[in-house]
This record gives sequence, C-alpha cells and structure tokens, in this order.
Amino acid sequence: MNVLLIGSGGREHALALCLSCSSHLTQLFIAPGNPGTEALGRNVTLDVADHRAVVDFCKLMQVTFVVVGPEAPLVAGLVDDLETAGVLAFGPSKAAAQLEGSKGFTKDLCAEFSIPTADYQRFSAAEPAKAYVRQRGAPIVVKADGLAAGKGVIVAMSIDEALDAIDLIFGGAFGAAGAEVVVEDFLEGEEASFFALCDGTRALAFASAQDHKRVGEGDTGPNTGGMGAYSPAPIMTPAMSDRVMREIIAPTLAGMSVRGTPFKGVLFAGLMIGAKGPKLIEFNARFGDPETQVMLSRLDEDLLPLLLASARGELPAGPVKLSPQTALTVVYAAKGYPDSPERGSEIKGVERAAALPGVTVFHAGTKREGLRLLANGGRVLNVTAVGASVAQAQARAYAGVDAIDWPGGFCRRDIGWRALQA
Repeated sequence: MNVLLIGSGGREHALALCLSCSSHLTQLFIAPGNPGTEALGRNVTLDVADHRAVVDFCKLMQVTFVVVGPEAPLVAGLVDDLETAGVLAFGPSKAAAQLEGSKGFTKDLCAEFSIPTADYQRFSAAEPAKAYVRQRGAPIVVKADGLAAGKGVIVAMSIDEALDAIDLIFGGAFGAAGAEVVVEDFLEGEEASFFALCDGTRALAFASAQDHKRVGEGDTGPNTGGMGAYSPAPIMTPAMSDRVMREIIAPTLAGMSVRGTPFKGVLFAGLMIGAKGPKLIEFNARFGDPETQVMLSRLDEDLLPLLLASARGELPAGPVKLSPQTALTVVYAAKGYPDSPERGSEIKGVERAAALPGVTVFHAGTKREGLRLLANGGRVLNVTAVGASVAQAQARAYAGVDAIDWPGGFCRRDIGWRALQA
C-alpha cells in the first residue's frame, strides 16, 4: 500500500524508518519530511493545513493510509476530513484530540471518570486564578490550556512565580493557547511516559520512556519539547504498567466512548509515579518526541500493521514485541534554544556518527543547502543508541554526539541520569 506520513521532525524520521521496512509498504510519502526522511521515501511539499489538498494528493497518488505525526493537524480535524473522503488515517478525530488540545477538557474528563490526577481549577481571567494560587500555596503548576509546543507548562516554586506565570500566559506568551489557564497542585514523585495504542474500544500497551524536559543539566532551566529520553522507563515495572492500563488508560477510553468521542490512535500519558501510585499529569494524542525515537528503536515487529489495526478498530490482544535492550537519545539543539534558536550553522560528521555501533541519527530541524547540512530549527538532531544497559546506550549515544562537528549546537550531558542513579 501507499502511505503518507505527515510531519517533519525527529519523530517522523523514526516513524519513516520503521514504515519503510514494512513488508506491506509499496511507496512512502512524507509531507514535508526532512533531509533524513528523503532516503526512506519521497518528501513532498504539501500544505497540511489545507485538508482538501491533502485529500487530493492521496487520491492522485493512490494513498490508502495516512499516519499523522504532530498534534496540530489532529486537533484541526485532519483525520475526520481524510476519513470522510474515504482515506483511512491513524490518529484521533478532532473531538477526541481534545485530550491534548485542551488541558481543561482532560482534567474535567478525569474528574468525571475518577482518573487519578492532581486537584485543579480552570480560569478564563487572571485575578481569580491568582486568588486560587494564593489560597493553595506553592509549589503549584500553571498551564496554558491549549497547544503550546510543549512549553506552556510552568512549575512555580513560589507564589510570586505562579502569579508571574499567570500574567505571562494571559498576556499572550502562548497566543490562543493561553485563552484559558489551568492551575493544579504540584505532584511529588518520578515522571514517566507511557504509550498505548487504541482502536476506539480497546487499548494495547505499547512502551514506556522517560523524557528530560528541562533545557539544562540536572533538570534546570525552562521546559522544552524534550532534550533527550530513554526507553524503557525502569519505574514502569510490569505491575506499574498494569496499574496504568487499569486505572488511567481503560477509564479514559471508556469515558471517551461514553461521551461519543471514541479515541483511536496512540494515547500518550505523561505520568507522575508517587507513593500512592500513578497519577496523570497530561495526555498527548500522538507519539512523543523524542520518546518515539527510543521506543521504535526497540520495536521488534512490523509497525505498519499495528497502526492499521488501530485505525480499523481491530487491535490484537498483544503484547507488542519489544527488544529487552535500552535505547537512549540525546537531543542536539541549536544554541539559543528554546527561546531564540540560531539557524543556518553548518553541521558535519552526521554520517560518521551514524556509522558507530548501535547509533542512529534522526534529523529534526535540519535542511540541505547544496551539499551542506544546516541547522533549521530548535531541536536539530536526535543522536540515538541501543545498548544492553542504560550505561552502554548512553555511552554510545554520546560517542555519536562527539563524532558530530557542530559548533552551533549544544546538548545536555546527563541524559539517563535518573536510571543510572537508581
């Protein structure tokens, strides 16, 4: 079959690599793709926001299945419009994608269906939100309700910091995403990411990972889209994974069905594992970035049939076949990220890094200018490695980083520290 993959980041490079290996694939198109995906399929220039253009492309090129990578097209209803036109697509409907598109929507769902999460309130104006903060105290978490590229969450360690965060969000720092604010209690514990494939009525546990959101070593500085990750997350034991499926994933799927908005696609649960078990921090309605790069590096079966089964409502009983090895990825970002990443600097040595044992380099924010590879975004490369342990995967990944010649980039040097410390 002909498949269209939507997106251009490291996540999509990892998805393209898996899809390109499928025995079910005839031709792979990536819109718009990046210099890494061009070796795996055909990059195409397509305005993804123009749903009619996407449908027309699918008809012209006989594409029968579309895999949507990023969240914005899902929240905008691309899957709905494709399926109305008779094109099968992987991902939730516009209504179901509200699980990521509105943090308030998700918190209300949790309250209605007894899904464990932090206590919260929603606000559409600054002063009531500030009064709530003063009442609850600090630390406390302030979130822009809508999509903010992973940066609309402020963990405030003092009341003043929380008040400033409220002013920042309502002041337009995150655009329309900040029209409403969610203020919630600070959760203690260890964070983990858990992914389940869903077909509207059933869920299949996929994999776990741990992300490193803060830009600086030791988990310092502002939140980013993610500076690195590893999989599996040691804290997600089989018993804990079963609890997450039972206490969080299953009631969410049931609740969405009851509401008439069944969820298909991948449900990405950001979790806090505390003394009383798992609590939901937030949902994403798509594969994570950079978690996908490490999870798919461990996948030991054909990805395409799994995604097709999700879209068709025919998920198998499982389990998903994963390597017992550890995968770890280091995000190589442009200097100035996350505030003002510097574009245009030349990157050399990617092929040298990718030739090292166990190492794969995924492109994210790159572009080609003739024979030169240039930085063209914030998170530019994902240097990923597989090893028998976290320590081995980490050593291989940083050997890959060190093989790349890019003075315009930087990375954290402590990815995987929590697992190594444990």
